Amino acid sequence: MIFGNPIDEKTIRKAEKSKAKFIKRFGDDTDKVYHLGLSPIGQIPELGIQNLVHADEPLQLPDNALIVGNIRMGFGHYRIAMAIASCAKYLGRTPVWFDLASFDATGSKMIRSQNELYSMGSKLSQKVALFNKLYWEPLNSEGFRKITYNAADQKNSELLVPLFADLPKDIPYVGTHVWPSQGAVHAGLTHVVNAIPDNWPMGLHLAEGSIHTVQTPFAYLGYKKLNGMAKEALKPMPAEDLYRVGHYIDHELVSNIEHDCSLRIARMDAGAPVRFLMTVGGAGAGGDLYLAMAKHLLPYIKQGKAQLMINFGDHLSMWEVFKKQLPELTDSCRTFFNDYKGLCEWAATLDGECASGAVAFCHDDIFEAVYSTNLLMRKCDVLVTKPSELAFYPVPKLMMRHIGGHEVYGAVYAREMGDATYECETAEALCDMIDSLIGDRELIRRMCGRIIDLKAMRVYDGGYEVVKLAVEGRPQ
Repeated sequence: MIFGNPIDEKTIRKAEKSKAKFIKRFGDDTDKVYHLGLSPIGQIPELGIQNLVHADEPLQLPDNALIVGNIRMGFGHYRIAMAIASCAKYLGRTPVWFDLASFDATGSKMIRSQNELYSMGSKLSQKVALFNKLYWEPLNSEGFRKITYNAADQKNSELLVPLFADLPKDIPYVGTHVWPSQGAVHAGLTHVVNAIPDNWPMGLHLAEGSIHTVQTPFAYLGYKKLNGMAKEALKPMPAEDLYRVGHYIDHELVSNIEHDCSLRIARMDAGAPVRFLMTVGGAGAGGDLYLAMAKHLLPYIKQGKAQLMINFGDHLSMWEVFKKQLPELTDSCRTFFNDYKGLCEWAATLDGECASGAVAFCHDDIFEAVYSTNLLMRKCDVLVTKPSELAFYPVPKLMMRHIGGHEVYGAVYAREMGDATYECETAEALCDMIDSLIGDRELIRRMCGRIIDLKAMRVYDGGYEVVKLAVEGRPQ
């Protein structure tokens, strides 16, 4: 049963076989007790995060701890986890990072193997149009949507239970991917919030027993009705299981919205170079589009009309592609490779500097790689991104082609909110939009105005609300 909706025997047998397959492949550690310890994450000191690592003795948590259960799947779920950690710290909690894929446990190996498949499919979808059309798009928009898909994940996530042995049952806990949320529920935790990332309702994201949160009215109604998750109408989610909270955004970004937007508007009024921030990210998908845009920006950079900042994430291979294809750009490009401190110091000068040119940064450490975009997001005028988790962030956005059908509805939502362009699916469309953003500064001014309006409407308060729900727990 999922929210009172019966699952057929064939699906149940398939789910049980899936769990058995992972046990056969990675071993059965059901009866093993994994002890955890705390280790500071010093790379991003402003977040004050403690990391859960393997230990020989039982865990000792601070009284005000809040667990952020997450996995790395691209950069998206890590970024949302950082937003929750930031809001938790602001609200007086100690954020504790629980990356369930980082341990030498059966459940962790299961997650890593699933992530490898997803990453491979994501990259392949950008290279093989037929694979994308016939398999990847339908899987991400309709396959993951079915409530029956949730059954296999629920069984597989039972493999995560041994990792939760040291956690108090009533510890406030936020999962930024459904597997950490499901694992926590199976382990008996009572204050679990499942922070759903996407705007397209999917059975994949259900973790019955947790409090589900969504960012938009569209997602709320879709999950409430379990819309399209089966051929027949389903029993709806109970009211106490679902909340619309707003966008999951870091406190540092939310609290500085007016300041950052006022500086953007001032730069537009002064005719300063338009600052474009490209997020190549963790998967490196969309490489051809990034190259096309960077090449198109070259004349603008030389004329002092644009500045380009590129986050290559944690994979320098894309930088090598840029060096080969665009030496005219890379030869004069300022770089911060594994120099997060230097990047922070340079970023701190940008409120008063209106220089053009190109800057590239890349960090082997995933925390620094992800948070570099957050750092420069406040300093840029336009964020160039696919409509993933970044579709909800308070910065003017140039939307690239989506990767996976579920991302389409993030792009639709953002353009309706007025802080982003529509989705530009081709290199030609992206370059045309770049011309418009540089040539007509009113476009960026209007996006900034909308961001300020949305803040006043508390649209960006989702991170704070998620933390409060985890602390308070399910209504009695």
